[in-house]
Amino acid sequence: MVARRVSGLPLEQVIGWAEFCGLRIAVEPGVFVPRRRTEFLVEQARLLARPGDLIVDLCCGAGAIAAALAATVPGAQVHAADVDPAAVRCARRNLPGARVYQGDLFDPLPDALRGRVAILTANVPYVPTTEIPLLPAEARTHEPHVSLDGGTDGLDVLRRVAADAPAWLAPGGHLLSETSEAQAPAAAAVLAAAGLAPQVVRSERLYATVITGRSLDQNARWFPCPEIRVNHVAFVRNKEGDGR
Repeated sequence: MVARRVSGLPLEQVIGWAEFCGLRIAVEPGVFVPRRRTEFLVEQARLLARPGDLIVDLCCGAGAIAAALAATVPGAQVHAADVDPAAVRCARRNLPGARVYQGDLFDPLPDALRGRVAILTANVPYVPTTEIPLLPAEARTHEPHVSLDGGTDGLDVLRRVAADAPAWLAPGGHLLSETSEAQAPAAAAVLAAAGLAPQVVRSERLYATVITGRSLDQNARWFPCPEIRVNHVAFVRNKEGDGR
């Protein structure tokens, strides 16, 4: 075990699990390791979710986001998907009560879910291709590039998710994705172009940025929401009035 760690393997892959939102998430070598900052995405999704909601997690990796939501949203119907076979194998271990599919984004999802998804999380890769060599060796060497590489500007996968999201979201449903602070304005524009009402929320505590897009009825009007910068009481502030 020590030798594997010394060789550069991420600690979580060495011991076989990562702590995420108070859960032990099984991971194995070659699988993307859940980041602590992504707990902020879960926090935001919890604020929007209601008991019994249909929740879909795309680019699910080991299933950390889906597992955290399944554990905290009563009666949630959870589905998850990832293109990487190793990630899907881990996700099925972490999500025994959910349906986990292997395939590209929406492709493997049952058609019966169209128009019914209340919460759609997609922790898409958002590192620009030219910045991959700048990542820590643990990530660029031991995690799949498909889970890191977001294309030329880091938003290629988000564009694909946003373009198809309205067909899968229920009226008033939400798409949530992690992004960087620098990319947030462009990410918001991507969601707006897809017909979603975007909002950017930031956590100073976790140094995390989440972009949320709300599905609108055809006749609804959208007024841009200001960015919200939050700290450890982010969820309290949002409950009091986030315009959702």
